[in-house]
Amino acid sequence: MLPKVNQILHIQIESIDEEEARQEYKSRIADVTDTEIIMEVPINESTGRLKKLFKGDGLSVYFIAEGGVKNYFHTEVSGFRDDVIRLVAIRKPEPEAVTQIQRRSYLRVPAELEIALRLPDGERHVALTDDVSGGGLSLLCPPTVRAGEGQSLDCWLLLHMKSGTPEHIPFSAEVVRVKMHESGKHQLMLRFTEISDKDRQKIIRYCFERQLDIRKR
Repeated sequence: MLPKVNQILHIQIESIDEEEARQEYKSRIADVTDTEIIMEVPINESTGRLKKLFKGDGLSVYFIAEGGVKNYFHTEVSGFRDDVIRLVAIRKPEPEAVTQIQRRSYLRVPAELEIALRLPDGERHVALTDDVSGGGLSLLCPPTVRAGEGQSLDCWLLLHMKSGTPEHIPFSAEVVRVKMHESGKHQLMLRFTEISDKDRQKIIRYCFERQLDIRKR
């Protein structure tokens, strides 16, 4: 079963920031095509604020069907439309991908990986990640690294796969949160805003490999 025009979607952002991931938004479906669901900009009903989304954002979604049954699916933002109001296009799931069981968002695993950053002013830094997922990552850096919430960073992540082949993953990310880590460093939580599907899948595969390694300990 797939959602229809005028149905309400209940949405959570797949984010490594636990506070952001807990927030729920609602949106009305304006149109449905063969490949996309076109919806209004989601709103947080508890605050009344609209949620700005970016192409590639991962979303956990459910809609309520007849009988009050919740139907869940994962999708991502595929683009935007300008009509009388701003609209957001999300990838239309296959019917078999819609379930009545809520699935977890991207698996997040602890990992120390080398990452290179380029700030908006061109300043470059090298740091280590604290954890990583298919939706983003967090990293530790000295307080002298002047990166603030909302900033966009260009990054390069070095993955060490079980195959032995190192993978260099380029991406752009938004700083969603900055906090002091117990080590005395700043912890930057990043959400991927521009990353190829191929590279995202490499990160997801790394996370599962990493999880298996952790379980064997």
